[in-house]
Amino acid sequence: MVGKTVKPYLIEGINEYLKRLKKYITVEQEIIADIKNKNLTKQLQKQKEGTLILKRCTKTDYIVLLDDKGKMRTSNEFARFLQEKMNSSVKNIVFIIGGPYGFSQEVYNRGNEMFSLSRLTFSHQMIRLIFLEQLYRANTILKGEPYHHD
Repeated sequence: MVGKTVKPYLIEGINEYLKRLKKYITVEQEIIADIKNKNLTKQLQKQKEGTLILKRCTKTDYIVLLDDKGKMRTSNEFARFLQEKMNSSVKNIVFIIGGPYGFSQEVYNRGNEMFSLSRLTFSHQMIRLIFLEQLYRANTILKGEPYHHD
């Protein structure tokens, strides 16, 4: 994720879902600092962020970019996707939330898939909470727990 979450209500929600997820899976958040040079073009900012993102990824990571151009899935479809990856040889699924301008071409090239959480636009800070809730929801679906209602 690019940039820190600063809103207390988002931090509280993120921490709540990270705590809940520990029951099901190992989840780690890695924050990449915002690029401080505000004189950069959008393209150059994306490239600098992309370099920092790719430095954190390994060759064996399965990279899913959260991007508005990605495939939309229902919560049940997302749960099935996770189950398929858990049943395969994928050891590490890395979901990446980019900065305010999206991803560099290098990050797009490295990504294995792109997901869109909505056709609506959300701040990259808010998407963190929304995504973690969906990750939690998918895990409860896989365990047959009553959190999700069809």
